[in-house]
Amino acid sequence: MTLLRTMAIACAVLVLAITSLSAFIRLSRAGLGCEPWPQCQAQLLREAKQGAAPAPAGAVAAARIAHRITAVGALLLVIAMVLAAYGSAPPLVRKGRLVVVLLGLAVFLAVLGRMTADSRLPAVVLANLLAGLAMFAVSWRLVAATRPAGAARTLDAGWVRLALALLVVQIMLGGLVSAGHAGASCPRLAGCDLGTASWQAFNPWQEPDPGAGVGAGALVHMAHRAAGILTAIVVAALGVAASRRGHRAGALLPALVVLELGAGIGLIARSTPLALALVHNVLAALLLATVASLLPERRWPRAACRRAA
Repeated sequence: MTLLRTMAIACAVLVLAITSLSAFIRLSRAGLGCEPWPQCQAQLLREAKQGAAPAPAGAVAAARIAHRITAVGALLLVIAMVLAAYGSAPPLVRKGRLVVVLLGLAVFLAVLGRMTADSRLPAVVLANLLAGLAMFAVSWRLVAATRPAGAARTLDAGWVRLALALLVVQIMLGGLVSAGHAGASCPRLAGCDLGTASWQAFNPWQEPDPGAGVGAGALVHMAHRAAGILTAIVVAALGVAASRRGHRAGALLPALVVLELGAGIGLIARSTPLALALVHNVLAALLLATVASLLPERRWPRAACRRAA
């Protein structure tokens, strides 16, 4: 049990690095950080659709190499975790199921990356984003599941699942904003440019059109903002309830919610800087993983953990 928990922590760290590198590559390809902003973003998209996209910058090329190396390391670690879970005496079947889910997600991401390396479909971006964050959440869930039983009282599973569902929807909307290059659709905190807004921005199977206008993704951006407020309220309330019941992870949720809201506001106020967009992505991963760790599960007693270790 102790070995599996140590490997789960290492896996969570590796997966967080992978998702951060993937976000850096994706957002850099989308034009974040280019000059002059936002005109350069549309120009980059036109060049890509015409097959004349420039070679990746040195930082992006280095990030791709680091991403591949880290992904291979994470896959090998997950395989070792499967052997540790089912090779122990007695086998850690419940924990092994989480490890098998990790292995399935890792294989899915590897196949997806191989088959859709140059795809700009929002559906591919969403699949990559959600699978990567799910892998991080499952890794952290495994860390929580291998911790000896404490005195914390069980939370209502329905409320935890509701918070998870809202977070997933919010992450999907954020992915559509990113994949649809809609960052400049709402340049002000007070409102969005709806002049050229289109419902097609919600279609993940349609590539963004560089001629659709800056405000084409305004509706997605507005939905992301509205869902963000609702999600923040539910997740923060869940954190307060979890903290009162003795869950250490619950105390983190209100702080993470405030930081995530601050990062989102900063993205709008400062015209979507790349560094802040990456922070926004990392905070979303931490929120998802923290809420997932609060799902009720029967804990191992301390004595059993020592015997299993």
